[in-house]
Amino acid sequence: MTPFKLTDELISEIQHLIGEKKNTDLKLLLTDFHYADIAEIAGELEVEEATYLIKLLDSEKTSEIIAEMHEDTREAVLNNLTAKEIAGELEELDTDDAVDIINELPKEIVQEVISEIEDREHAKDIVELLRYNEDSAGGLMAKELVKVNENWNVLTCVKEMRAQAENVTRVHSIYVVDDEDKLKGRLSLKDLLTTSTKTNIKDVYIPKVDSVNVNEKAEEVAKIMSKYDLEAIPVVDEIGRLVGRITIDDIVDVIREEADKDYQLAAGISQDVEADDSIWELTKARLPWLILGLLGGLGAAAIMGGFEEMISKHAILFFFTPLIAAMAGNVGVQSSAIIVQGLANDDLKGSVGNRLIKEMLLALLNGLILAILLLVFTWIWKGTFDTALAISLSLVVVIVVAGLIGTFIPLFLHQRNIDPAIATGPFITTSNDIFGILIYFWIAKWILGI
Repeated sequence: MTPFKLTDELISEIQHLIGEKKNTDLKLLLTDFHYADIAEIAGELEVEEATYLIKLLDSEKTSEIIAEMHEDTREAVLNNLTAKEIAGELEELDTDDAVDIINELPKEIVQEVISEIEDREHAKDIVELLRYNEDSAGGLMAKELVKVNENWNVLTCVKEMRAQAENVTRVHSIYVVDDEDKLKGRLSLKDLLTTSTKTNIKDVYIPKVDSVNVNEKAEEVAKIMSKYDLEAIPVVDEIGRLVGRITIDDIVDVIREEADKDYQLAAGISQDVEADDSIWELTKARLPWLILGLLGGLGAAAIMGGFEEMISKHAILFFFTPLIAAMAGNVGVQSSAIIVQGLANDDLKGSVGNRLIKEMLLALLNGLILAILLLVFTWIWKGTFDTALAISLSLVVVIVVAGLIGTFIPLFLHQRNIDPAIATGPFITTSNDIFGILIYFWIAKWILGI
């Protein structure tokens, strides 16, 4: 398959065909394009042009195009459609995708759109999913699945599966339930094909099946599916009834959104923003951490002011201040990044105490190696051993303290259900800068006897 490449020439051709209303030529041009590619094309068109495409093509394809559109493009296009037209698109989508779109609609038209959905069973399923938190398993799941009763025989099972499969885009698993719809297990397609048609399902199904509760957090679902390499996982309610399934494409979206959020937190951005957002939105997201950095800088300046006499007698100490602050920030970010990654992947083993001891030993080893190099350099450069020793010893202590802070803070935040990714950004850098400078001048004052 040749990768799709969006070009100015293609956009110009499509805009020309739309402008001339050459619908036949336009449909022919887009026939072999994947719906995700058409969604990308729509993002480059004017809103009226993108809407024209949606109204021109069949709903079976345009529903998927709308689902793949960038949020801003989708919002603009949906604003140009009537409630009945939106309902027509939602009828072609799986319930989980339909709910995602409904959640983006203005509240005043949601009820009208749902009432326009002709498939009342589909509408009922959508309304049920709207009850769940978006960040829960219930908010991720789709109602479309294939399930069979343990009391059916193989022949009845096959007939029922054929009827159910018409509404399922992709069949990942066949789930087995009892008369009360409680999940009992899963059915192997191989066993189904090689077993007598008179055999009861209860005699051939596999009772072991991984599942999640409707209230399970989305991040936990992602960890489970990643750990066991699952393409889909069934969702059960509080009493064990099968109510839906979550597929891998939804989990990929969760992982990507969580990674984006953590990356922004690590960069000192406190809200979920994008490059195309307004200057005011971007300012609100960045300013809090920049203010924190400003306060940290003022704090560091105040600390240095308290050692003004020592700096005036040993001016060389001033020149190494940026180095100490930078090393403290770098080591803290390295330590916190490893811990945050371990927490995210759920592979952090051992107690907090053991983790801190390990980090302290690691920081001590790195600090000693760097301090020896710095001692030799400073001694040769300035020829004053006491000053070189003060700077080098300070570096060791600063690195150890920064490593401990970078390890402890994300663990502490995690235990209090606060996103530990905060600890990989300006927060940890600023705090380590202040502690680093304070430790640096204290040790220098002690060794130099001032």
